[in-house]
Amino acid sequence: MFCILESITATPINERQRLMLNKLFDGFDGKLQTSKWAKITKTSTDTALRDIKDLIEKGILKPTDEGGRNANYKLYYE
Repeated sequence: MFCILESITATPINERQRLMLNKLFDGFDGKLQTSKWAKITKTSTDTALRDIKDLIEKGILKPTDEGGRNANYKLYYE
């Protein structure tokens, strides 16, 4: 967990990303999907997907084994 916290504090993230990461750290119920991200942050699914892809590139999130339309994401622990 320490590695991910260090990564987050050293990486610029936007307010939507900060909100969702806080929810994940606080014990997000269910699976994190683009549609849930969009609903919680009150943005479009396109914006939600961009936010998620940005966090994947920064090594903070990673996709789970499900793919395609059922893609889910979780915190990346090294």
